Amino acid sequence: MPKPILLEVAVASLERAGAAERAGAHRLELCASLELGGLTPSLDLVRPVRAAVSLPIHALVRPRSGNFIYSAGEFAQMRSEIRVLHDENIQGIVTGILLPGGFIDIARTAELVALAAPLPVTFHRAFDETRDPFQALEDVVATGARRILTSAGAANAADAIESIRQLIARATDRITILPGGGLHAGNIASLARLAGLHELHTGLGTVIPYTDPDTSKFEAALRPCLATL
Repeated sequence: MPKPILLEVAVASLERAGAAERAGAHRLELCASLELGGLTPSLDLVRPVRAAVSLPIHALVRPRSGNFIYSAGEFAQMRSEIRVLHDENIQGIVTGILLPGGFIDIARTAELVALAAPLPVTFHRAFDETRDPFQALEDVVATGARRILTSAGAANAADAIESIRQLIARATDRITILPGGGLHAGNIASLARLAGLHELHTGLGTVIPYTDPDTSKFEAALRPCLATL
């Protein structure tokens, strides 16, 4: 029997975290400011969400919006945020650093991975800004990260099925490829059929604005996504 596909849902509020759990989500990516691409959530968000839901929580560590090339001060902030989050009963960290020119910053990302241990680390969609995704895959493997969140460079992961298939094939069992970006009930099934796929990611941002306070719409849009998996 095929292994069920896990759906991770990006949320930036207590209300959406609860709605995701009610809809049947399997894991949360907890962020602040998803409308900016996601930033590190404050403890004022992490703690109520952790108290309210039983789902695994992976917290984003990203100090600012914009590019993923960080100064020494920003890197120090990321290290500090991981240390703080480590004690908050979460189950993973989502982060990543690039070098100029579109390369993975292997050394500093590996340092964050080691600092997060034993929590697993997902290398986030900074991966999609690299110049060679197959070399970037090897570089992320070298950091010790456990998964890569990617749309294979496309605005919508469902438009990059062949590239994602190739990434999954190259990853083998060394690292998990987590497709995400623009996924919703109308296109998620196209990815769910990929051989070797075990996880998918959505925040439904292309169909429901992240700032929309009506969580009933969010929950209703999420349920058919889960029904297809």
